[in-house]
Amino acid sequence: MLQGLYKFSFRTVRGTGCGVMFATASGKFYGGNSGSSFIGSYTEEGGIISSEVKMTRHNHDPDYVPMFPVDNIVMTFKGTHKGDEVHFEGGTSALPGIVFTAILTPINDKDAPAPGRVGPDGIGNGLYSIHIRMLDGLDGGNTGVMMLHDGRIWGGDAYFDYIGAYTAANGRWKGEIVNREHTPSLGERPLFGRHEVGIGFSGTYDSEGAEAEATALAGKRSVRFKAVLKKLVEA
Repeated sequence: MLQGLYKFSFRTVRGTGCGVMFATASGKFYGGNSGSSFIGSYTEEGGIISSEVKMTRHNHDPDYVPMFPVDNIVMTFKGTHKGDEVHFEGGTSALPGIVFTAILTPINDKDAPAPGRVGPDGIGNGLYSIHIRMLDGLDGGNTGVMMLHDGRIWGGDAYFDYIGAYTAANGRWKGEIVNREHTPSLGERPLFGRHEVGIGFSGTYDSEGAEAEATALAGKRSVRFKAVLKKLVEA
């Protein structure tokens, strides 16, 4: 069975894209990229993996232009193992004639910090969208998805993956993340591109989401930013 954090790449006649996907041993998918979330399930029988995933846009910035002008669509896929990878093909009735080919490649998270302690009133487990805004007069930001579960963090976007840990109690949380490049960003994110970046953060949360201020060490440079998380689904 699939389990853990993966990067995915997909190809269609309209273009290509990448992101991250977290697979649970119980047959659930939680993932996304800089524009959309992907939430669904999978089964495996006779070497064939069947999956149904709902794609929902989470980035509503007016400057962001999605590849497809549709939202909240259900996609179905069939896939097979090829070594460590899983190769899928599928599509959706909302985009007739558009075939998606996708590859899941495992991401090593063995170096992730140990999970933190989460109190009974701690931040809820689930998939969250994350929107980042630079501080200290720096331009830019980023969007992606983040899976929070029992003190551990998995997530990412079109170019980067995040692994980390957090503690949470009484409406406050803090933690640490390692940000790594899973697909070459080709200058689109020059601040973190080609670096493995350590990030520390602290902030507040409620039942709908969370906020945090963070400091990233990119090479010899210290960069501050604010992150806003919105819960997309419990998990």
